[in-house]
Amino acid sequence: MNDKLKIIVFIGIIICIIIGLLFLLEKRSASYTDTTQIEKAAVSQGQKAKKKTEPSKDADLHDIYLAGGCFWGVEEYFSRVAGVTDAVSGYANGRGETTQYELIGQTGHAETVHVTYDANQISLKEILLHYFRIINPTSKNKQGNDVGTQYRTGVYYTDEKDLEVINQVFDQVAQKYDQPLAVEKEALSNFIVAEDYHQDYLQKNPNGYCHINVNQAAYPVIDASKYPKPSDDELKKLLSPEEYAVTQNSQTERAFSNRYWDKFEVGIYVDVATGEPLFSSKDKFESGCGWPSFTQPISPDVATYKEDKSYNMVRTEVRSRTGDSHLGHVFTDGPQDKGGLRYCINSLSIRFIPKDQMEEKGYGYLLDYVE
Repeated sequence: MNDKLKIIVFIGIIICIIIGLLFLLEKRSASYTDTTQIEKAAVSQGQKAKKKTEPSKDADLHDIYLAGGCFWGVEEYFSRVAGVTDAVSGYANGRGETTQYELIGQTGHAETVHVTYDANQISLKEILLHYFRIINPTSKNKQGNDVGTQYRTGVYYTDEKDLEVINQVFDQVAQKYDQPLAVEKEALSNFIVAEDYHQDYLQKNPNGYCHINVNQAAYPVIDASKYPKPSDDELKKLLSPEEYAVTQNSQTERAFSNRYWDKFEVGIYVDVATGEPLFSSKDKFESGCGWPSFTQPISPDVATYKEDKSYNMVRTEVRSRTGDSHLGHVFTDGPQDKGGLRYCINSLSIRFIPKDQMEEKGYGYLLDYVE
């Protein structure tokens, strides 16, 4: 082989190596993108907006004031939450009893939503869990693309008795972050109702700017503190050897020979390790894969996602929130009219609670989400 031919072969090998590396990098990047897209798709299944709850004659009405960045999205979100009777945009806790949109940068007020709710239908803790779902609690003076003190986050109360619950939720949320929370926690000092054109802004302008996904309001908030993870010794006693192998060591059960792949009774499926609700029977479908398949979790809050490169594949693993149990994987070949996702779940990772037992076992608050 002459020198010229050797050079050509060498250059060809280098080009092949470069193309191979670019392909691997692109594949790796795509897998990360898929995980992000899956998280978004899990809350984009066209949930219908709910109207504000009309207060009944025996309603137990309470107020809380929530600053979460641009108030357009926060107001629209809470107007969709069952149990909320009113949501009004305004400006809170600034200098003075008067301001307007063009002046809040000078007067120090925060864009805030006055939330009125019926405590017979929804608790303050649930309201606050909804609130922390839609904000970045460690970001100071910035939410989404909006920057400035008027976009700071804050919980402002008018009843000192609410402070116990507020402190409890703040402590619970803080455990999830390495950074301190940047959310103000203060008594309400003033509140000025915003101009009319700001009220119900996203209902008047459906394609208007919004920094949060208001569709999430259709999903229940599930209190993580109710479902703590047992110790490893406790799990070994609580779970069968097969359940432990799947949930704690990421094993996979056999297809078509597991307890739930062909069961379609009405109810919910919970984490076998903690009891945390994970999936609803209304989202279960026959996929033909031999494992229980769902189009979405019962709430986007209860599932976490990890890149899985085992068995020479790149997949998105699904794990439970509080138990960190291995549940299975999620794929993008599900029913397109229901979001396009297929959550392929191990039966050994979940336990079924029939609808007629949900109230008795403490899951009555989810009855509206199983049919």
